[in-house]
Amino acid sequence: MPNVIQAQIPERLWQQAQNLVAQGWASNMQELVNESLRRYLESHEDVLAEQFILEDVRWGLHGKD
Repeated sequence: MPNVIQAQIPERLWQQAQNLVAQGWASNMQELVNESLRRYLESHEDVLAEQFILEDVRWGLHGKD
């Protein structure tokens, strides 16, 4: 079951997104948002993994209350 989000988007960013949909880069706004979020998460995957590993190591060394 898909999740629904609500977000406030700056006007200029919204206009750029609408232009991409109008030019056919995405079939609709939902597709554009999904693809944008997927690409953002993929591009930050290494950073997030490193952060989680460091948190686990800190917990293992020092514990966490």
